[in-house]
Amino acid sequence: MQTSSDSSPVLVTGASGFVGGKLVERLLADGRRVRAFSRRPLPALEARGVEIVLGELADRAALARACAGVNSVFHVAARVGVWGPAREFHAVNVVGTANLLAAARAAGVPRFVYTSSPSVVYSGGDLRGADEAAPLCTVAPCAYPTSKAEAERRVAAANAPGFRTVALRPHLVWGPGDHHLVPRVVALARAGRLRIVGTGENRVDLTHIDNVVDAHLLAERALVAPVAPAAGRAYFITNGEPVALWPWINDLLLRLGAMPIHRRVSRRAAVAAGAVCEALWTLFPLEGEPPMTRFAAKELATDHWFSIEAARRDLGYEPRVTMAAGLEDYIALLRRQPAGSQ
Repeated sequence: MQTSSDSSPVLVTGASGFVGGKLVERLLADGRRVRAFSRRPLPALEARGVEIVLGELADRAALARACAGVNSVFHVAARVGVWGPAREFHAVNVVGTANLLAAARAAGVPRFVYTSSPSVVYSGGDLRGADEAAPLCTVAPCAYPTSKAEAERRVAAANAPGFRTVALRPHLVWGPGDHHLVPRVVALARAGRLRIVGTGENRVDLTHIDNVVDAHLLAERALVAPVAPAAGRAYFITNGEPVALWPWINDLLLRLGAMPIHRRVSRRAAVAAGAVCEALWTLFPLEGEPPMTRFAAKELATDHWFSIEAARRDLGYEPRVTMAAGLEDYIALLRRQPAGSQ
């Protein structure tokens, strides 16, 4: 999956995270030169030959140094979460992305691949087979979806001859190296703090990390082609195999020797509890994230699965690791880990 001008480095932001870290590993395995932009030193990556440029997304001089001489930018870094001040999400996800776009354009970088999120089309209701025609959200119960939506608008608007951009929307990324999604679910279940929200029949998409990395490299390659229909567009990236969320979680728990979840809470009650928690965390404020938010309650109770036909057509994307095969490998890995680390 190498592109032309492979002698020049590629820039990856968010290289210390799950998706960014796995992307760096694949690029190195492909023999690519990699530069990482990071807020803190990354000695493990530096020992593998990755050039580290330290700085913040607000530091335009540091971004200029990071973009100098690179042939592609993979912008993976983001402020994530379902709770936090809107100004912080805006500063990192919107202003930071705009700063990086400007730095890349000024440096003559020809390709910019942005890691977005399916939450940019958040509606509060079911999303069944939604495709890229779904409108970007402007209002949501937390700042993450709206900040990512605005950043995606900036990425699309920046697309121009000589500076091609594309946005990817990977959904619920999991697999080896995940320290948040599945491990957090397992930890909450083991602690007896997880409840089935709603009917328990909602279907969702998940995406294996290897497929997400494939999509990033395919998107970069698609921007090299003389005719690039992907330029200026956004694409949903999933495994293309929606699962019934709560049976899938219970199967995972059973195979890890944990008790399945039987207790339930209605969607209405969960949303109300989320609203109360948000009010308490706002008024006092309390440390950490609330145990429930309105956004989380709705996401846990609704269908959200997406069409990947556009990614298949324009990027040549095809999920390489199936849900079944990926889960078998992941279960084997989790079983080898101490229960407290899952």
